[in-house]
Amino acid sequence: MSDTPELVDSHHHVWNLGHRPQPWLEDPGHEPIRRTFDTAGLRSAATRPIAGRHLASSVVVQCLTSLPETRELLALADKDPLVGAVVGWVDLTSLAIGEILDELCAGPGGSYLRAVRHVVQGEQDPEWLQRPAVEQGLQTVSERGLGYDVLVRSHQLGQAVRLAERLPQLPLVLDHAGKPAIAGGDLADWERELRQLAGHPQVRCKVSGLVTETEWEKWTTADIRPVWDVLLSAFGPQRLMFGSDWPVCTLAGGWNRWAETVEELLVDCSESETRSILAGTATGFYRLCPPETTHERTPPCS
Repeated sequence: MSDTPELVDSHHHVWNLGHRPQPWLEDPGHEPIRRTFDTAGLRSAATRPIAGRHLASSVVVQCLTSLPETRELLALADKDPLVGAVVGWVDLTSLAIGEILDELCAGPGGSYLRAVRHVVQGEQDPEWLQRPAVEQGLQTVSERGLGYDVLVRSHQLGQAVRLAERLPQLPLVLDHAGKPAIAGGDLADWERELRQLAGHPQVRCKVSGLVTETEWEKWTTADIRPVWDVLLSAFGPQRLMFGSDWPVCTLAGGWNRWAETVEELLVDCSESETRSILAGTATGFYRLCPPETTHERTPPCS
């Protein structure tokens, strides 16, 4: 195993619009990313090291409520040594969710499925995560040894808190720190509920997606720092993980600018704390393998 410190990007996307449309990209403001993005593009974009660490492994995350997309991401992980884990999608309300998960895990690249996600931020029901069918589906996810990526907006954090209370055995990671309204400047409600969520030891948090909650053309590290300070205080470095949210982050500066910002935020962290945030937490949650062994033909890290 290499002694070179590793950097794990715990959250990025890929899509091929010629093969599978992404309807959400039709929303105003998304014009710059209304094109195809692949892992070669990520490699080209992610050239700046953070604290001397270069990108070594990544976690690719679903965009669509689509089993075919999840199968494609798993097949990608089976072929591309950069991708160490997949966060896919399944219908959490399906009575056949166990069989569906088993089928995904048995298919090409299936051993790279480490978590699932639903775009709860788009659901109008303020109790969506508490629906009995959803809770039953998440219980099955837990029984299959998988985690759950929680994608909510700041006003939906209460759902995440109740989920953590009701399913303490389910490993959770909060995507994009719960999308605090950085541009609006009022973080009090977000901080209160985020600290409640952080009180549950099975929860991790991604330091990702923050730049697109700012004023895209004007943000500085000073705008991000109040959120960073809360995250570090609430979760501690051992439960935080770096993520880029590439290519969405290109709307507000791109991968390298976010990397530069994270390095600035890490300035007061020790070497062990930096290691946790940049690689260790993601490696543990997603059960990543060392880059040189990840793509052996035997199951990577079952």
